[in-house]
Amino acid sequence: MTGETIGLGLAVLVGLVSLWAGAREARLQMRLSRHGLHAEGVVVDQEHQPGDDCSTPVIEFTDRQGRPVRFRPVATGLGLGLALGANVPVVYLPEKPESARVFTRKHRPSLIVGLFAGAMIFLGVVAGVVLTR
Repeated sequence: MTGETIGLGLAVLVGLVSLWAGAREARLQMRLSRHGLHAEGVVVDQEHQPGDDCSTPVIEFTDRQGRPVRFRPVATGLGLGLALGANVPVVYLPEKPESARVFTRKHRPSLIVGLFAGAMIFLGVVAGVVLTR
């Protein structure tokens, strides 16, 4: 195998995994929209990774059984930042509160769009390389 073949194979693999992850997240978002319970969450902490400019908020809410649940949003970044102490709308599946997502217009589509865009870039590069051979 040549280096180019291995590179193309890895690009296809990354593209397909991104496509799968995007479809999985879109499916979860649809289930949350149809069957999810809404709650009010509070940003209780900001986790900082060494060498990272962004912090990841830790959100806590109370499920319908009265248990506190903490989670980290899957979509984070500078434009999606949540200040410490901020109240945020949360949606979760009753049987699986750890599946919670922040329920704002900015947070819902961002991960799905990013995963699908990444998949299209990787698969597009592979298609471009194969077609120009």
